[in-house]
Amino acid sequence: MKVVAIVPARAGSKRVPGKNLRSLGGKELVARALETCLGSSSLSRVALSTDSEEALVIGKRYPAVLSLRRPPEISGDQALAIDYVRHVLGELGNRGETFDAVAIVQPSSPFTVSSDVDATVALLDSSPSADSAVTVMELDHAIHPAKLKRLDGARLLPYLEEERGRMAAHELPRLYVRNCSVYVTRRTCLDSKSSIIGDDSRAVVMPRERSLDINDELDWAFAQFLHSRATGPA
Repeated sequence: MKVVAIVPARAGSKRVPGKNLRSLGGKELVARALETCLGSSSLSRVALSTDSEEALVIGKRYPAVLSLRRPPEISGDQALAIDYVRHVLGELGNRGETFDAVAIVQPSSPFTVSSDVDATVALLDSSPSADSAVTVMELDHAIHPAKLKRLDGARLLPYLEEERGRMAAHELPRLYVRNCSVYVTRRTCLDSKSSIIGDDSRAVVMPRERSLDINDELDWAFAQFLHSRATGPA
């Protein structure tokens, strides 16, 4: 299966300004994502999709990366992932390059490693009936749906169901959530369903410590903590 990876690096971020250009351990998040892709053994091509001049400069550091300027009409915060995927595939098609699948690797998940990408690609490749594969993390039992509550005034009530005495993690079914790290989708799904997640999607479980998705300043502070814990102060 011939796969192109797309690293999306939109300039605008309301909750974490300049997120993709922020430096973690002396390396910008977009650079970390590009290097993760370049270290993968399952990718045939790596492309950067961005409307940021600074990100384009970073992309030029890597000769093997195709750095593409994203058009303004698909660069707003309401733009869909399928829009930049189609743009990248169109640009590659103009160069005579075609692919069986697309892998999206997010800069906002800075602890993704190349083997996570390879595992997701391999799972899709070995699942002929599947149209997509994604990375997930196990849901912490403290926020398990069976334990969710609502307030009626000050009275605590079940949101979905009574706990029925189930309190410990081993008493609850294991649940998973997409961690926004890696998405791999067959070209047929992208063309027919206009979606990066198809009806038959498979999952690769990533550990919680690599599943951080930076969406606000608290996430960013936690990313810095995790990095410093692993490597010492930056």
